[in-house]
Amino acid sequence: MALIGTLRADRRRFVTRVTIAILSASLVLVWLNPNWTDRSIHHIFRFDPRQFDLSDAAETRGLCQQHGWTPFRNPTGRKVYDLIMINTELDWLDIRLNTTFPYVDHFVIVESKKTFTNHDKPLVIKDNLHRFSAYRDKIIYHELEIPDGFHSNRANPSWAFEDLQRDAMYTQVFPRLKGSKAPVSGDVIIVADVDEIVRPETLVVLKACNFPRRLTLRSHFYYYSFQYLHKGTQWAHPQATYYQGWRTILPVNLRNSDGGLQPLIKLEKGDLWSAGWHCSTCFSTVNEVLTKLSSFSHIWLNQEVFRDRDRIADHVRSGKDLWDREGEEYERIEKNNDIPTALLGNPERYSYLLDRDGPTAGFEDYP
Repeated sequence: MALIGTLRADRRRFVTRVTIAILSASLVLVWLNPNWTDRSIHHIFRFDPRQFDLSDAAETRGLCQQHGWTPFRNPTGRKVYDLIMINTELDWLDIRLNTTFPYVDHFVIVESKKTFTNHDKPLVIKDNLHRFSAYRDKIIYHELEIPDGFHSNRANPSWAFEDLQRDAMYTQVFPRLKGSKAPVSGDVIIVADVDEIVRPETLVVLKACNFPRRLTLRSHFYYYSFQYLHKGTQWAHPQATYYQGWRTILPVNLRNSDGGLQPLIKLEKGDLWSAGWHCSTCFSTVNEVLTKLSSFSHIWLNQEVFRDRDRIADHVRSGKDLWDREGEEYERIEKNNDIPTALLGNPERYSYLLDRDGPTAGFEDYP
């Protein structure tokens, strides 16, 4: 009987320890991410962001409830940082700044003298900052610092260069920000490529509400222009998180759903659908397409067969995948009005993003 009593006591102690461990883990998760249990799917509701008043508590509460979230404690004081990966896409930077400028506090741009394949290249953004003088007060520009002897043992070292530059938008910039530019707990951080544009109404929602720690801003996915919509699910970028000091998720980990135990990462994730636009390989010149191919981390995409100018123009004009990948199909849309406001306001300047018909396929340097 004494043995049975001992076994029962041991069992109770074991159950107690497991219960305490589970409760402790839950408390840690809540501390890391107040919305960690949010697994529902949300769609951005359309409204006029110019008319929204973040200081109106009732209006803010209603907006957040529409999206399945609770209001942030101080939305009017919450900053939004847009971390932008960019190569030479000056038009896209202009479109992004024009469309989102009233809703973003700081645009962070890190530029490298090296391509992802470790070739020298000019600092195109730095040399053209004068073009963006109207937005300059909100632009935080930084030239990438490549550590001495930087190398990678990865099978494709070019990925390491891309990851270094993406993370540098946080690791080489945020610790140096002072005064009003310095982040505080809860500030919104967007991690995106320059051609992944967040809708203005999405930015208002992010500023107003408590959202999951790893939020994917699903985007309508276009190819070559807003004339061809990718068939299938929406693009799974950009990503959003919020500043938490040393606990802030680094950009690469945020974009790649990495940097921790996968079961816990899944609990931190959420999706906001129709939250933006992504336009891939949407350039005004064939030379820009060729530059993009040269800078790809995916080296196989830069083979000579894909660099033929006539072939590029034909595929863009016809809405065919540049690399003839199986399952990559695009739906032609006539007179698309669901596009960034910068395009609606200047259709002549950005005609190549609206119409790829004709012998030039919308390119300035072809034939």
